Amino acid sequence: MMDTRECACTRATVRDEAARWFVRLQDSPLSVEERRRFEAWCAEHPEHRYEFDVVQGLWSATDLLPRERLQALCETPVVAPRRRSVLRYALAAGVLAVAVGVGLFSGLKQPATYTAEFSTALGERRQVDLPDGSLIELNGRSVVAVRYEKARRGIELKQGEAMFSVEHDASRPFVVKAGAGQVTVTGTWFDVRRDDEQTRVVVEAGTVKVQGRAAGQVVTLTAGRGTSIDRQGSVAPAYPVNPQALTAWRNGKLVFNDAPLGEVAREVSRYREQPLRVSAAASKLRLTSVFNANDTDALLNALPHILPVSLRELPDGSQEIISR
Repeated sequence: MMDTRECACTRATVRDEAARWFVRLQDSPLSVEERRRFEAWCAEHPEHRYEFDVVQGLWSATDLLPRERLQALCETPVVAPRRRSVLRYALAAGVLAVAVGVGLFSGLKQPATYTAEFSTALGERRQVDLPDGSLIELNGRSVVAVRYEKARRGIELKQGEAMFSVEHDASRPFVVKAGAGQVTVTGTWFDVRRDDEQTRVVVEAGTVKVQGRAAGQVVTLTAGRGTSIDRQGSVAPAYPVNPQALTAWRNGKLVFNDAPLGEVAREVSRYREQPLRVSAAASKLRLTSVFNANDTDALLNALPHILPVSLRELPDGSQEIISR
């Protein structure tokens, strides 16, 4: 059995690794290889993700205190901005320890500013609690960057899909940027999905305003309505949607209602290592069914029993749906 000293040593090591990743994420965008290593580290053990989230919370807490108080707590002069990141973890840890001890957090709603980045790997779903009580539910292979400021709550959906449950705050709008457009709300429940060709917005409750690149082009969505923004920043007129079906991924489901197989293949590819392809002839066939997002092989095995299609493996290891 691992003794107490060994447990403490292991925990301290993970905490140090989390601090190093936090500093690296704050300094500049990660390369593709660095992003892969960071996601692998987070997925390696639940404790890794937990400690990383703790570090983010600790650093955000420093915004609650004035400069003079920070200097007194850390017994270190506040350094120039270029050197600041080196001391972030030590500073935040010291601040939180003292702040909790003297009750400085009592009655305070949230930091004046808050920055963080959250991501998920293939097949992973994750819920993120934000300082104002809003929630983000991330689908697999998704990345969001969060920056809260005094007059604005900003989110950038860098890739993937996210469901937002936003706490009402008329004085501080909640703005989600994704692709060539953005969504602005003060309190509601909506889903944003960013693909290569477009960004899709679906509202489950409340009202949102969707804006493209063109000046004055704003589409207002209410519950049960959706729109899309193409790569040029043009916003489509609002259209009726089934929010429960389009956000079934939150419950690990894929719901298709008379969907063309081409659309089915694109959706299923989001949950597989290799993309699923479909021939031109088969792409026009339509499917109505519900499947488990965590077991897309079951969907592929069922397809030939539902539609006149078969599967073939391509040289790169991917699969293609063809007519038979």
